Amino acid sequence: MGLSLGELAAHLGAELDGDPEGVVERVDTLPRAEPGAVSFLANRRYSRYLPNTCASAVILTAADREACPVASLVMDNPYLGYARAAALLNPSAEQAGGIHPKAWVSDGAQVDPSAWIGPQAVVESGAKVGAGSYLGPGCVLERDVVIGQGTRLVANVTICKGVTIGDRGLIHPGVVVGADGFGIANDQGVWVKVPQLGSVHIGDDVEIGANTAIDRGALEDTVIENGVKLDNLVQVGHNVHIGEHTAVAGCAAIAGSVRIGKRCTVGGMAAIAGHLEIVDDVHLTGTSAVPRSIPEPGIYSSGMPIQENKAWRRTIARLLKLDELARRVKELESQQDD
Repeated sequence: MGLSLGELAAHLGAELDGDPEGVVERVDTLPRAEPGAVSFLANRRYSRYLPNTCASAVILTAADREACPVASLVMDNPYLGYARAAALLNPSAEQAGGIHPKAWVSDGAQVDPSAWIGPQAVVESGAKVGAGSYLGPGCVLERDVVIGQGTRLVANVTICKGVTIGDRGLIHPGVVVGADGFGIANDQGVWVKVPQLGSVHIGDDVEIGANTAIDRGALEDTVIENGVKLDNLVQVGHNVHIGEHTAVAGCAAIAGSVRIGKRCTVGGMAAIAGHLEIVDDVHLTGTSAVPRSIPEPGIYSSGMPIQENKAWRRTIARLLKLDELARRVKELESQQDD
């Protein structure tokens, strides 16, 4: 699918500096792009590739316009422009509705005729699949699951009993939604399982990355609001509530009963302790450990940056002496006061 630069500029809301009749058919990186491709510059580290690019056009900011040797599409957020251009030039394939002969669908399930149920998929009694939705190979919908319209479960996705998922979702392979949360009580050294009686409610336009797990609530539901994006290998504990348009990067772990506000970002491998509240517009950098609630918006970090091993060992040795050093400083201060 090709687009003229004039059409692309109109779709992106960008200012075009170049021939509006020029045509682009694909997106590519600055150093690799050839004629017919549109590229983008969103990170200063790649600006060295701009003067020699062979792309037909580049999406960039006004500050980089003069250095661009080809047509430019000028906008404040080039990465957003790239995302929209990529979607325009790579539209989703048309999907036919139906049920594969090797799928199993209960007579008590409701599947819209325009939805597709793939091979080895299972849809149990009481489950509902909305118009235009897609269940790829090996997906399982347990009883009373509700899938909205235009939602895509790529492959081998398991949605446990009673979970509801909204419209236009995208759920990648290996995801499990609605498994039991980690609820156990101790009886004199023996663990006793706490029944997990809640469910999971997922809103519209939510994307869930491969092998992510979202646990069902213990009593109340786990809630993922509209527009949330979860990366691969994210753990969401029971009774967690994640606000609209929050994004969580890979390998993050969110313990039970955490409430995260709207428009937050959680960096990769961050760990959030249970029963905390994080307000709107909080941004946690990668590997952050969160042991307490965050009542104010802003950027928060923890974790120590990498060092050469010898330097790291010296740092740790000094850290182990901090208590002794603090005690000696306190003693010296007391002597001065005397």
